[in-house]
This record gives sequence, structure tokens and C-alpha cells, in this order.
Amino acid sequence: MIRDWEDFLAPYEQAVSELKVKLRGIRKQYREQSKHVPIEFVTGRVKPIDSILTKSKLRGIDLARLEDEMSDIAGLRIMCQFVEDIHQVVDLLRTRKDMKVIIERDYITNKKASGYRSYHLVIEYPVQLIDGEKIILAEIQIRTLAMNFWATIEHSLNYKYQGEFPVEISERLRRSAEAAYQLDEEMSNIREEIQEAQRLFSHGKGQRSRRDQPQSLEEDQK
Repeated sequence: MIRDWEDFLAPYEQAVSELKVKLRGIRKQYREQSKHVPIEFVTGRVKPIDSILTKSKLRGIDLARLEDEMSDIAGLRIMCQFVEDIHQVVDLLRTRKDMKVIIERDYITNKKASGYRSYHLVIEYPVQLIDGEKIILAEIQIRTLAMNFWATIEHSLNYKYQGEFPVEISERLRRSAEAAYQLDEEMSNIREEIQEAQRLFSHGKGQRSRRDQPQSLEEDQK
């Protein structure tokens, strides 16, 4: 039995904090090199205690085995513009030396019955504590903005209906999931045009920014 949840969750909180910084750092490096940025934004959270207890009871996980058998206590989400970006991010994370991918679940190629699509990685991540290194499990979900919109809505409805969706709602969710995927496919078809427009827009903003800067100390003091 876990007596001190604050101590138990502290390494997970540290891992989420560090991973958010690192993943956002990847995004910054792409921007600084004027390359297409495959990461739109990153979020992260530590699973609340009540959610841990509910899931452990549902899955039959002994609390003494949480560290080994519950892989999403530390969870991160990476949002991408295009499906192609997801695979680029996955390839990038596989090569990192500061984490080890141990499980991959491709729910894009193999969508769930509900219509859910995403790419999940379970990683081992070393956290440096004052009494030594601790390897913890973390889950990274990588999805497009359209996939994330659908998943957020489905999660809210799942909370309301406790997983027992009315038939009509289930069918509407499946149809909307397909619509979201069709949107992703259409965006992929014109990806090069979108990226070129984004480069031109960013370049234009840079030009305007430079024009707006004072040309000399005297001008700045006017």
C-alpha cells in the first residue's frame, strides 16, 4: 500500500517537467534552423491519484506493482499538423539517448473500434534524484490536431456515459472520427503548399519585425 502519494508521484512530476522542456527544445531547434517544425505543441500531466486507483482496480493492478505495470502515470501529448509529422517525431524519439522506447502502439494504422487514432510510445526515462537514478515509465501520445480534437470530445463523453455510449452517440463518434481523418488526409495532400505558405508568412513577419526596429540609438530615443 502506498502511504505517501506525494513522494511516490514526485519522480513522475519531475519526468513530465523535464520531458516537456526537452520536447519543446526539439521544436525550438527546428525553428532556429528554419526547417518545418513537426511538433505543434506539447502538453503533459501526472495522472491524478483517484484516476490511478480507479485504473488499478479496473485492470487488477496491485498498488505495489504500479511502477512496473501502469505505464501512463506520467503522460505527455505531442500535437502535430500532419500525419507525416507524427512518423517523423516517432523516428526522432526512437534515436534519443536520454530515453528508451519499449512499447509502440500504432492506433493510426490500426484505429480502435471507437474511431480513436493516435500513436502511443511507452518509454523508460531516467530521473536523477538526490539518492540516485530512478527509471520510470512514461507514455507519449502523438497525434494531429484533428485527432486530438476528436479524442478530447470522446473523453468528455466517456466520462459522462462511463463507457456505455448510446448507440446513436457511438455511431456519430465513429463518423466524426472518419471525418477528422479525412481532414488530415486532405491536409497531407496539400502539405507542401501549406508549408511553403507558412515559410513565406514567417519570412514576412521577420522582415516587418526588422523594419519596425529603430535604425540607430538616436532614432530609438526620439
